[in-house]
Amino acid sequence: MNRTILSIIFFILLAGVSWLLWKRGLSVERPIRVLITDGHSNHDWKRTTALVGGILRGTGLFTVGVSTAPSREDDPAWKSWSPRFSDYDVVIQNYNNMGGGASWPEPARKALEHFVLGGGGLFILHSANNAFPEWEEYNRMIGMGWRPVSYGFALKLASHGDVIRIPPSEGSETNHGKRTDRIIHRTGEDPVHAGMPSAWMTPLVEVYTHARGPAENVTVLSWAEEPTTHEHWPIEWTIQYGKGRVYNSTFGHVWKNEQDPVDLRCAGFQTVLIRALQWLAHRPATWPVPPDFPTAEHVSLRPLQDDPGPTP
Repeated sequence: MNRTILSIIFFILLAGVSWLLWKRGLSVERPIRVLITDGHSNHDWKRTTALVGGILRGTGLFTVGVSTAPSREDDPAWKSWSPRFSDYDVVIQNYNNMGGGASWPEPARKALEHFVLGGGGLFILHSANNAFPEWEEYNRMIGMGWRPVSYGFALKLASHGDVIRIPPSEGSETNHGKRTDRIIHRTGEDPVHAGMPSAWMTPLVEVYTHARGPAENVTVLSWAEEPTTHEHWPIEWTIQYGKGRVYNSTFGHVWKNEQDPVDLRCAGFQTVLIRALQWLAHRPATWPVPPDFPTAEHVSLRPLQDDPGPTP
């Protein structure tokens, strides 16, 4: 083979490798596209969306859009509301239909199912796991949520760490006691919590007892002790749904007229939020564990700023 042909082959290979490296670099550097869905909740969904958007934009890692669902079926926009989930990497679900809100229209439901099945990420933000008990695929996506005793399995942790499955109609319906500062205990190693302490204090968290659902393909990431019974219940869990990933937890409580929502001020929650979104987007969870991360003895609170508005 003469030098001319070898040179051509060399330059073709070099160009191919350069293109692959360039493409890989773009995929790493591109901001993660996040969509927050809201519109109704028994919590303060407007303030929740604003504060979470502010946390994310402050990192420089995300673009954040918001899609507000009509909360009544008689709203002329209700039937046609169906976000383009495929334009995003991760959806933060901040809508629930408790207290008279409308369920999502069927096209929006199918679009979310298709998005997650195809590899999209879904972050269930606090009361969003109370939503849509009649939507069976949503129940599968979230793994467990606020459901009656007759529906689905509940998961509890034994003192030695094994997960106990509680069958339908055993135990009770989903509930929680008074919000209290609780120690969050990691169950083991996972990408979201890598580098974090094995236990850390979070403020005024709700420990759900008997969160119920299909509980399929569920991995419990952390637990907390219920202050009355001293039983160990999941706080965070992930679900594999098709090619997609789902993160669910009881973090993120913002009650109506709650001027200083310490759940969102927690440095631990903010770190988990950012790293979970990276993981849901199939990116490495690289956001560093900060110096002010809480310890097992003390909470760590940060000031909050409302979101300045959607990014392109």
